[in-house]
Amino acid sequence: MAVNVETLEKLERKITLSLPMAAIQTEVESRLKKLARTVKMDGFRPGKVPMNVVTQRYGYSVHYEVLNDKVGEAFASAANEAKLRVAGQPRITEKEGAPEGEVAFDAVFEVYPEVKIGDLSTAEVEKLTAEVDEAAIDKTVEILRKQRRTFAQRAVDAPAQDGDRVTVDFEGKIDGEPFAGGKADGFQFLVGEGQMLKEFEDAVRGMKAGESKTFPLAFPADYHGKDVAGKTADFMVTLNKIEAAHLPEVNEALAKSLGIAEGTVEALRADIKKNLEREVKSRLLGRNKQAVMDALVAKAELDLPKSVVQAEVDRLIEGARADLKQRGIKDADKAPIPAEIFQPQAEQRVRLGLVVAELVRANNLHATPESLKAHVEELAASYEKPEDVVRWYFGDNRRLAEVEAVVIENNVTNFVLSKAKVSEKAISFDELMGQA
Repeated sequence: MAVNVETLEKLERKITLSLPMAAIQTEVESRLKKLARTVKMDGFRPGKVPMNVVTQRYGYSVHYEVLNDKVGEAFASAANEAKLRVAGQPRITEKEGAPEGEVAFDAVFEVYPEVKIGDLSTAEVEKLTAEVDEAAIDKTVEILRKQRRTFAQRAVDAPAQDGDRVTVDFEGKIDGEPFAGGKADGFQFLVGEGQMLKEFEDAVRGMKAGESKTFPLAFPADYHGKDVAGKTADFMVTLNKIEAAHLPEVNEALAKSLGIAEGTVEALRADIKKNLEREVKSRLLGRNKQAVMDALVAKAELDLPKSVVQAEVDRLIEGARADLKQRGIKDADKAPIPAEIFQPQAEQRVRLGLVVAELVRANNLHATPESLKAHVEELAASYEKPEDVVRWYFGDNRRLAEVEAVVIENNVTNFVLSKAKVSEKAISFDELMGQA
């Protein structure tokens, strides 16, 4: 039987479902009889409760349950018959004026859109490239040296300078009144490394052990301590001790302490280069993938199913609540989070998901078993026992599904890059790593 599908607007559709009352009643009676065999009620032995009593107690809920099931089955059958790709859950309401012996319902729902992807040969993508140069290796060596530095007390008359570790007592007041977190004794920090606000560091830099100083400090308007944000405090600081940093020499001892089996500086630098190149490759892939996805979405035309966008908004809100809970925020699950702040992000995610799915379907860009295995092996290569990591991924379908999604994204990226107008732009290692 042909299904009459009414178009309401854009992706919204309506189907009228008719169900024979006799079939519903038969199913209700069948379920009540089954229930009567096991139901327990005061005053009756199990299985001996009279049917009229069972019907009186459970009739309404069983009727509601059967109706729900039958309407759901009728909707699924009608949607399948009409070859509709239903998005989200239908809104079902009972319809007046059904023929005698029948009950009718209107099912209003959305369908997934037709996605039209334009000519990708006219899409423009800027592809970034970057190299690991000697300066990047030098900088990493310095970071490793800093992580292993030791400190020794300076002479009494030596002023504090960048790189020194200082021990101070301080107290701050706002309008002559102390404030929470404004006082500490025996407090240590490294000068010139941004651990303290700039005005605090500037005041301590150049002081000698045993000296005291007072100075004003203006807290930024966005300071994490809301009670003092945007206010100016008067601080008194006393410098108790200055310790100069000693960085280990770049030699065989340093290489061995960092786990380099050969124990040479050359092997250490080669190992650093290998790790940095892996990180550069990953970051370039991420940046270029985003550029490709932006270009792809710009070439696509589609309407967004409101129900799918709303489901994504709900998911983002739940994620935000989980994040608040992890940070220790009280009653995070009840936190008022306005849905509209996630609306643009949800729309963008749904749009991208639908466009990528269409491109994958139309061009057979699915992940093959071979490409999955190759990607997992690449992920495992940086670990001490790669075979254990490979087994870990293949031992869980959820982990493998995440890998599959990445492989498909990479397939889409490579496909678009093969079609689009690609211009390469070389950027520095620092710029790529966000250190520029």
